[in-house]
Amino acid sequence: MNWQPELDELRTREELARRMGGPEKVARQHAGGRLTVRERIGRLLDPDSFHELGLIAGRAEYDDNGQLRDLTPSNSVFGRGRIDGRTVVVVADDFTVRGGSADATIKEKVLMAEQMANQFHLPIVRVIEGSGGGGSVKTIETRGRANLPGGVGGTIAYHFTTANLGVVPVVGLGLGSVAGLGAARLAASHYSVMTKSSAMFVAGPPVVARLGQSLGKQELGGWQIQTRSGAVDHATDTEEEAFAAARRFLSYLPNSVHELPPVTEATDDPARRDEMLMHVIPRDRRKVYKVRPIVESVVDRGSFFEMGSQFGRSIVTGLARLEGRPVAVMASDPYHYGGAWTADACAKIVRFVDLAETFHLPVVYLMDCPGFLIGLEAEKAATIRLGVRAMTAINQTSVPWCTIIMRNSFGVAGAAHQPAGRLSLRYAWLSAYWGSLPLEGGIEAAYRAEIDAAPDPAAKLREIEDRLNKLRSPFRTAETFWVEEIIDPRQTRPLLCDFARLAAPLLKPGLSSFAMRP
Repeated sequence: MNWQPELDELRTREELARRMGGPEKVARQHAGGRLTVRERIGRLLDPDSFHELGLIAGRAEYDDNGQLRDLTPSNSVFGRGRIDGRTVVVVADDFTVRGGSADATIKEKVLMAEQMANQFHLPIVRVIEGSGGGGSVKTIETRGRANLPGGVGGTIAYHFTTANLGVVPVVGLGLGSVAGLGAARLAASHYSVMTKSSAMFVAGPPVVARLGQSLGKQELGGWQIQTRSGAVDHATDTEEEAFAAARRFLSYLPNSVHELPPVTEATDDPARRDEMLMHVIPRDRRKVYKVRPIVESVVDRGSFFEMGSQFGRSIVTGLARLEGRPVAVMASDPYHYGGAWTADACAKIVRFVDLAETFHLPVVYLMDCPGFLIGLEAEKAATIRLGVRAMTAINQTSVPWCTIIMRNSFGVAGAAHQPAGRLSLRYAWLSAYWGSLPLEGGIEAAYRAEIDAAPDPAAKLREIEDRLNKLRSPFRTAETFWVEEIIDPRQTRPLLCDFARLAAPLLKPGLSSFAMRP
């Protein structure tokens, strides 16, 4: 006598579970250009590394003799696997089973995935399609009652959805139509990616139509909407590209806040000096330049990983390495509002600085900021309030900070180029230019009577501007030590690598005094 009958039943149940929603639903998934849930997990993780938990959980049907007749699996698949040899937790929606809705959800699986990541200090990747276990109007009938959102048993799931942001890296992948709770789970991440054929919304087109808005999925929540609003960080053409982006993002971060970011072997000369930096900033301050080549030049070659490129575009943010050490990089982009801080840019800065503080990443800020964006639209967007939030986030950080002032530093936003109240490193390029406010417009206000009284007002304006520009030389500022060091721009990479070396012993693992705000 052995346990073969039970083993046979286990294998039968496993086989039924792996059918997912059945051949027709699987074919429909493939016809839509989307992989099935376990195909996705297989492509995301290292080969043969996935250990699934709760495979046979679902809704079973039995005959009159109590024998198993059929099994509809849960529409959530989760377990542990490896990415580049590091263990991670993966929880993924199976859209072939009731479209990912609550009717087919066993909530304990999603909850256990979040708990496992939290308590074993493992990164978690959420692969989301559908409502992510959220509700459906059919749920009322199938369960015979309506659920109170966040009621007993629900609050703990919501707790871990956001609490994990302060403990472990969280990646969200939106790979289909993502709505309701699924949209919240995608947004509650440190890094989110959607495919360009996907869509995300709080409520989909049929619900929004009741408001008189007749919109298709892409019109309502397509990738251009969501990346430009900042709800999603990145969009890819294929699911494979989304998996690659997730893997690369995680490579810069520790498994949890209780470790330090992983240092890789240095492959780029820390003393490298790029001649391009000597002429990249135009002498004419009205002319713009491309900042991304500057970033690429000063960090380890090929290491810059940009995040949120379509949102808050006057600030470029991303992760990079200096001599193999991960750092968080912010850089002003004069192609958008001259590098001025918009309301969106301020929101982007808050989220990014929180990420750096949470996972012990030193910050490098390549600065060219003429101040906060001004004008009626900026006032309507409460730019100053969001700007103060960004300043506060910067001031709350404890990680080492280094600022390179490439050109402009003006006004209140200019003052927020480093954390207040503690020492940080700061260097100014030869092209640096700063003050309480730019001369343009300020001269007319301060010298109005003198200009109006002159025989040639335009010539008088030019005379005053030339005089003040000479006084505004960065060398005069350096005389009083208001700026510590003016450098040849070609020294930037060696100095930043030196900063990363100085910062390394100061990084301390552990919980931040505040959790990242999504």
